[in-house]
Amino acid sequence: MERAYKFRIYPNKTQESLLQKTFGCVRFIYNYFLDKRIKAYEQNKKTISYNECSKELTQLKKEKKWLKEPDKSSLQNALKNLDTAYKNFFNRQKAGFPSIFRK
Repeated sequence: MERAYKFRIYPNKTQESLLQKTFGCVRFIYNYFLDKRIKAYEQNKKTISYNECSKELTQLKKEKKWLKEPDKSSLQNALKNLDTAYKNFFNRQKAGFPSIFRK
C-alpha cells in the first residue's frame, strides 16, 4: 500500500529569494539549450547530446556568474529533463516536441 503526504512550506525571505532564483535559472537553462538544440538541428541536421550540453553548462556558468547561485543539481536536472523530452519525442509517437518552459 502506497501513501502520499502533503507538505506546506513557509520559507523566509532569503529562502524565498533563493527559490525564485533557482526556478529562474532552471527555466533559463532549459530554454537556452532547447533553442541551441533546435538551431543545431536546423543548421547541421545534427542533435546535441546531454554530455555536450553538460560540458557547455560549465562554460556558461563561468560566463554568467548568476548561474552559480542555485544548486548545481537543479541545473543538471533541467538538462536531463530536456534530454528525456527529446528521447520521448523521437522514440514514441504520442509525445509532442519539447516546448519552451514558461513561468
